[in-house]
Amino acid sequence: GAEKLKLICETATGTDNIDVAYCKSKGILVCNVKGYSTANVVQHTFATFFYVYEKLRHYDDYVKLGKYAESDIFTYFEKKFHELAGKTWGIVGLGEIGKGVAKVASAFGCKVVYYSTSGKNNNDEYERVDFDALLSRSDIISIHAPLNDYTRYLFSTEAFDKMKPSAFLINMGRGPIVDENALVEALKAHKLAGAALDVIAKEPMAKDSVLLSFMKEGSEDAERLFVTPHIAWASVEARQRLMD
Repeated sequence: GAEKLKLICETATGTDNIDVAYCKSKGILVCNVKGYSTANVVQHTFATFFYVYEKLRHYDDYVKLGKYAESDIFTYFEKKFHELAGKTWGIVGLGEIGKGVAKVASAFGCKVVYYSTSGKNNNDEYERVDFDALLSRSDIISIHAPLNDYTRYLFSTEAFDKMKPSAFLINMGRGPIVDENALVEALKAHKLAGAALDVIAKEPMAKDSVLLSFMKEGSEDAERLFVTPHIAWASVEARQRLMD
């Protein structure tokens, strides 16, 4: 109905909420904003990962509930956690954000491999692998890809079956890249160790979300899933760059 419309400026990176093909057919230009949140998404990737990886929810509660104050020993390590050094970090989508994550993961001593969802991304600095190899080899997989025909429900039951039971999944791309029902079932069956998500299929989260049901169960397993409300892009500095 907007017959005079000539330009749509998306104040975000992703344009999956715009019918770009329709716009192109009508001569309507679509522009997005690139690079404004790269540093923050990289930072949030590791913040959420370590929260799950090092069982920080459990240890934070242990102290805040007064249990450490009641202890007769200087340390407490009931929940096992591991070092990141020496692990294989797999990346889905080696764009600017993916490359930022790869750099930090390398600094932590990880072997970095990546999967190109389009098949067109070649980077000499890191090893490119096919999707099955990424799933079977990676100790951590982080998603930094756009939502498109190549990536929708890329992480399905079949994909989770190929991952290490000790592996962790991080999604900083788009929610529908991960089949949430399959993820919850995989977590329940201990087909992967944990997951951290900043994006989900329906935002805000639906009251009947399978993710929310899983986290509300109150079991120790629920600690293996951490969801933040789409904030990886939203540092004060990133929002200012976006508006600028």
